Amino acid sequence: FLATSCYEVQRDCNAFRTGTFESEIILNEVLFTSTFKRTESLQVESFRGQVDSASVRWINDCEMIFKTINPKTLADKKDIHLKILNTTDNTYNFEYGYVGEANKQKGTARRLD
Repeated sequence: FLATSCYEVQRDCNAFRTGTFESEIILNEVLFTSTFKRTESLQVESFRGQVDSASVRWINDCEMIFKTINPKTLADKKDIHLKILNTTDNTYNFEYGYVGEANKQKGTARRLD
C-alpha cells in the first residue's frame, strides 16, 4: 500500500478556485510571468503592464473556460480552456489552449494570498 501512495497525484482543485496567483509559462524557451486575481466568475490578469479581464465558467472542479471581456484582437475573441493537472499546498500545474484546438501549453501557478 505504501508503494502505490507515493505515486498518487494530489489534485485539490477547489483550493485554487479563487485567490491571487502568479503564473509562469515557458514558450519557445522564454519564461513569461503574470499575476492574476480570480473570483468564482471573473479573472483579472496583469501581464507586461497590460490588464485583461475574462469571465470564468467552471466546467467541473478542475476545468474552466475563460472568455475575454472587451477583446482587442481576433485571438482574444477565442475562448480558452484551462485544466488543473495537479496541485501542491500553494501551487498547481495546468494546461491550456483555445477551445476546440489540439495545441496545448503548460504552466504553473503559485498562490500569493
